[in-house]
Amino acid sequence: MTGRPPAVSARTLVLVRHGRTAWNAAGRLQGQTDVPLDDVGRWQAERGARSLFLRHQASLVVSSDLSRAADTARAYAEAADASLVLDPRLRERGFGSWEGLTRDEIDAGWPEQAAAWHRGEEPRGIGVESKSAVAARMVDAILEHAATLDPRRTLTVVSHGAAITVALAQLLGQDAGTWRGIAGLHNVHWSQVVRSSPGTDPEWRLATHDAGPDIALDEWNSGPQDQGDDADWISGQESA
Repeated sequence: MTGRPPAVSARTLVLVRHGRTAWNAAGRLQGQTDVPLDDVGRWQAERGARSLFLRHQASLVVSSDLSRAADTARAYAEAADASLVLDPRLRERGFGSWEGLTRDEIDAGWPEQAAAWHRGEEPRGIGVESKSAVAARMVDAILEHAATLDPRRTLTVVSHGAAITVALAQLLGQDAGTWRGIAGLHNVHWSQVVRSSPGTDPEWRLATHDAGPDIALDEWNSGPQDQGDDADWISGQESA
């Protein structure tokens, strides 16, 4: 594992996915394109912040600097009265030429690369960032910020679906480039990771995954007044 922190460090990490965007709702691959939260996403950020605060009171919130994550993080930081730091290392996986496209458009335009991607392999020649590279920068950032906190404190990280999935793989001692043993998070849902006892392998354990507000997923994905459909296939195994 890269970026191993000193022994004194936060022992609890909470990784949160951002709220919904118009591209999520339309099924468009976002990557590092800076797409803002839509109305449902802003509602999710506010409701999710209150629910998350009831379970985890963070001392520090660090977030991707892309606006959909930063605005989600800001809602929680305000609820928790915690400091907020933006870190570009927590951005989503870069998807090169595919950003802004739907799955059907990708399948039609790059059938060989798309088939490899759906199998969990790395698509070549279109500028897609490797999963291993994403995991390395994510975990380096997470552990660096965790090392600034007392062991009794909690670090909350707000990032993106694919980026969180590969970071979790690496934290759990798996090969982030090939392991596909964990599903993606819904919008403004979170995973809790806790440090293992000294000398234990892996160093971190997954305590909670894809937790969220006590609201039915159909309502959560569409908003309180059925404001649209969340077709976010990006959060599933296809992008992990």
